[in-house]
Amino acid sequence: MGQPGMGVMLGMLGGNADSVAAFTGAVGKTIAALRLGDDEALHFEFSDGSKMKLSDEGQNCCESRYMRTDDNLADYVGAKLLGAEIKEAPNEADEYGEHEVQFLEVQTDRGVFTMASHNEHNGYYGGFWIQAAVE
Repeated sequence: MGQPGMGVMLGMLGGNADSVAAFTGAVGKTIAALRLGDDEALHFEFSDGSKMKLSDEGQNCCESRYMRTDDNLADYVGAKLLGAEIKEAPNEADEYGEHEVQFLEVQTDRGVFTMASHNEHNGYYGGFWIQAAVE
């Protein structure tokens, strides 16, 4: 990962207690629905009716942030959420050279699925700030 941009640095300074609480409150719940939304976030709905989203909230000015996956999210409906881990990933080629990618591995009792969080920017910005939020 390159130098963190201002959006990421401000997020880090502000802490992540709300994000930690949102995610830990969802661990152990059964996934009733799972989708990658038009807002480029991963949305969970749980069997108890609660909802959570995971998204990259480090956006600042001239960046384009989005999530993708090659995994079939429907395979994880009915699974219990066990945890998640962020891992470094190689940069990906694009029309301007390359952009940053970071993996988010979501652990369930049916296995792991991987989200790739992309950050396209002009080199001045960078980094990731994956956050969990109750919906």
